[in-house]
Amino acid sequence: MARDLRGFLKILEDRGQLYRIKALVDPDLEIAEICNRMLQKGGPALLFENVKGSDHPIAINLLGTEERVCWAMNMEKPQELETLGKKLGMLQQPKPPKKISQAVEFGKVLFDVVKAKPGRDFFPPCQQVVVEGDALDLNKIPMIRPYPGDAGKIITLGLVITKDCETGTPNVGVYRLQLQSRNTMSVHWLSVRGGARHLRKAAENGKKLEIAIALGVDPLIIMAAATPIPVDLSEWLFAGLYGGSGVKLNKCKTLDLEIPADSEFVLEGTITPGEMLPDGPFGDHMGYYGGLEDSPVVRFHCMTHRKNPIYLTTFSGRPPKEEAMMAIALNRIYTPILRQQVSEIVDFFLPMEALSYKAAVISIKKAYPGQARRAALAFWSALPQFTYTKFVIVVDESINIRDPRQVVWAISSKVDPSRDVFILPNTPFDSLDFASEKIGLGGRMGIDATTKIPPETDHEWGAALESDADVAAMVDRRWSEYGLNDLNLGEVDPNLFGYDIQ
Repeated sequence: MARDLRGFLKILEDRGQLYRIKALVDPDLEIAEICNRMLQKGGPALLFENVKGSDHPIAINLLGTEERVCWAMNMEKPQELETLGKKLGMLQQPKPPKKISQAVEFGKVLFDVVKAKPGRDFFPPCQQVVVEGDALDLNKIPMIRPYPGDAGKIITLGLVITKDCETGTPNVGVYRLQLQSRNTMSVHWLSVRGGARHLRKAAENGKKLEIAIALGVDPLIIMAAATPIPVDLSEWLFAGLYGGSGVKLNKCKTLDLEIPADSEFVLEGTITPGEMLPDGPFGDHMGYYGGLEDSPVVRFHCMTHRKNPIYLTTFSGRPPKEEAMMAIALNRIYTPILRQQVSEIVDFFLPMEALSYKAAVISIKKAYPGQARRAALAFWSALPQFTYTKFVIVVDESINIRDPRQVVWAISSKVDPSRDVFILPNTPFDSLDFASEKIGLGGRMGIDATTKIPPETDHEWGAALESDADVAAMVDRRWSEYGLNDLNLGEVDPNLFGYDIQ
């Protein structure tokens, strides 16, 4: 089966996870409202086949469950994502093998890299139709407006492709774009992102920045582009590693950039350094409307697309949203990489309700005093995406970090705020976080919720309460004799605690 958007839609439909809506729907607010209700209920992906003002269908909520994110990455179970993380960790910090088995394992990873090399398509589907000049009208793309306070229509799941004007190194990111006119959009990216760096480099060299937007790509490529892992590999190679085979690429019609050959739409344009337009406000992942901000203007001069293209989109907001489900999957990929960078970390968890990056719970095998603080500081510097994590809670390895009852118990029973809470003030921060007194500058808090050992404390720690092992084994044997099997005792309702207990 083809590794593209249409192939993934077929997978979803074959597994009963795609629902087609034939009724006329409005891309202005209505589609987002319908999708938001599906997200809240863990419902299927949606394909709107009759969109007001457009000839093109809209696909949304494709990655609205962790299960579907796994399918997009050619996996069946979330646990397989950690295997992928181990593979990426080996590439990030390769070590000389000490055993034959380790050499064989590393050899397999290198072979996977070879298989992941991008390929070519001599007749790319994304260029079946070419629209240029005055015929180009971005309004023909059925962009949605998710919230009533949004400034306009947006593109959210487009691959934004640029390259360094000196080295030719490409960058593939996923950034929000706002429709400004029939042939212009503004692009919203943080100054640390690759596209922003390329624009600054172009300005220094007195050049325009070439930019391509690929819409409706294989969701696997979106996951690769959303993975900010510091490995000297391109996003295309990442996608190939994720999928097990290389992504087919082709040159744009009018730009010296490569785009996925199976994209549904491709927009080709340029940014003139210094040309800006007001962008926003829009509903954002923090659960609020962002601010109004001057952003670079993209002027498009060419659009290519497949015959009868499908528009893929999503929107941000307070979880659960598709981006939160993607973050859960990435959490599992990061775990072995983080263990490799910070050896004392046993496991870590980014709760979806904490926006999948604002709060982290990490467990350690504690061996010496002060280790929890060291682990928290190391976590903040381990990977770029952890820079904006406000709260790090460190617990013992015996605590199930995905069970909020156990985490809250550890905080309540093991923490003296005057001793175990430390704050780093005035650190670089997320500009979308309105809780900070100064936009772009904020504090971080570490909480040591581990069992204290001397000299962290001067007194003996109480012995933990545990059942008598012999009595517990006897009760296990006699459970059916008590007649308790018939009570059909289920799991604790996870809604009581806000997220799934695993």
